[in-house]
Amino acid sequence: MKSLLRLGAALLLVLAASARTSAQQGAPRTAAGCPLDPVKFHECALPKTKTFNPPRTPDGRPDMQGYWERAFTSQDVEEHGADGLNIQPGPSLVIDTPDHKIPYQPWALEFRKGIVDRFISPLASCFPPGIPRDIVAPAAHQIVQAPGYVMHLLEYSHSYRVIPTGNEGHVSGNVKLWQGSSRGRWEGNTLVVDVTNLNGLAWIDNAGNFASDAVHVVERFTMIDRDTIHWEGRIEDAKVYTRSWTMVSALTRNKEPGFEIWEQACHEGNRSVQGQLELGMKPFSGVTPPR
Repeated sequence: MKSLLRLGAALLLVLAASARTSAQQGAPRTAAGCPLDPVKFHECALPKTKTFNPPRTPDGRPDMQGYWERAFTSQDVEEHGADGLNIQPGPSLVIDTPDHKIPYQPWALEFRKGIVDRFISPLASCFPPGIPRDIVAPAAHQIVQAPGYVMHLLEYSHSYRVIPTGNEGHVSGNVKLWQGSSRGRWEGNTLVVDVTNLNGLAWIDNAGNFASDAVHVVERFTMIDRDTIHWEGRIEDAKVYTRSWTMVSALTRNKEPGFEIWEQACHEGNRSVQGQLELGMKPFSGVTPPR
């Protein structure tokens, strides 16, 4: 019964994405001439990040505005097959560890075992996806730019980020947020986003991969042609991981005529959480390393 409820929750997330043109259905097998497999995409895209001259906004910044699709869903950022939880098989998005797995400390790796049987997925509960999941979360993505700001809008559950690109500092360290505190800067044609102040309550994917509230993420968005963004997220968390590690994904432009983001309220009609609570599953409340 518990596994059926987990499957129902997972299907809820998949249906939220597949109600529209999904990334998996519409994504090309290559992006900017590069394979979509994250490791191969990264190797192929890096030279292009240095040579492509992107279109510009009126203030001279690379123009990334438009609708975007992620190359892979956030079922599991590590390599996985298709089963009741991981609806779609996919490669690892982790590019810089020897086994392409998240470098958990021993206690954290043990904690992750069976996590989806003990805790309710935060995304199934309609909470914001957090960072870095925000970029590979279900549903449509949109980037909007204005002088001094970049906005990332996600169709899922009204999630969004407003990213200042001036010299604004982060909010106070004792403020913890689902989407964290994002501060951007331009390094040539690359948008670098420094993310702190995350609350540690979001999962990185449906498989229950996690970080603590000490996690620090640095994202890099670089266009490699007019219709492709190379996205890189470097994650460090001394409470949970043995070292920093990096995720990579292609973002491909959605050019469907008339496409727009719709309201996806998530809470309406969501009964999966109630059933999981009745079975003794608990909301995920973050992690505390052993002393």
